[in-house]
Amino acid sequence: MAKILIVEDNEMNLDMLSRRLKRKGHEIVAAMDGSQGVEMSKSESPDIILMDMGLPKIDGWEATRRIKADPATAKIPIVALTAHAIAGDREKCLAAGCDDYDTKPIELPRLLSKINGLLGAS
Repeated sequence: MAKILIVEDNEMNLDMLSRRLKRKGHEIVAAMDGSQGVEMSKSESPDIILMDMGLPKIDGWEATRRIKADPATAKIPIVALTAHAIAGDREKCLAAGCDDYDTKPIELPRLLSKINGLLGAS
């Protein structure tokens, strides 16, 4: 299965998503803010990143731009995870470099479908 970096500052969301993905056989590493997410994208070499967009230090949009600007991490697929579901948010996430977008609360079957699609494509 995949090594997934979850960048999420809400401990309850992180714990819930980590446990559910581990039960599906994935290896999980976690970052609690955007700066740590950028660093761990290099040090952990994840197969895919689940990026919360509302993060401390640097937000998910800026963290994504930095990851995609670095040749060492540019090819790692990133799924934006956000509670924002208003018009234009999906486009904003994709413009920052995210490969896909999903809304909170997480629907695991939908998210797994997106993860599997991106890992199959990468």
